[in-house]
Amino acid sequence: MATIFWDSQGFLLIDFHTRGETVNAANYYATLHWLHKAFRRKRPGLLSKGVLLLHDNARPHTASVTRDLKQRFRWNVLEHPPYNPDLAPSDFHLFGPLKKYLPKFRKPSLSGLRPGP
Repeated sequence: MATIFWDSQGFLLIDFHTRGETVNAANYYATLHWLHKAFRRKRPGLLSKGVLLLHDNARPHTASVTRDLKQRFRWNVLEHPPYNPDLAPSDFHLFGPLKKYLPKFRKPSLSGLRPGP
């Protein structure tokens, strides 16, 4: 499984998870730190202009530690509507570029993949 963040210019972060790993508040918190570093490296001016995240109300996204971190980073959250299909409309713009980007990660087995940065 992977957690993917992107904007109109391309991918910001692809964070691969260990097989069978459950996304919880602790590892989502770590992912948000990696995302913050990715913003500083790939879109340095964007952090001062503001960041808008679109995600649902899953427990890791709404846990107090992640909520506090997003507030500390001064990121705004656009909530994914409840009772929406699994794919948000923005996801449809993800799959084409993702198919071009991921082949370099293809290995004979899942063990050949490495975790994110």
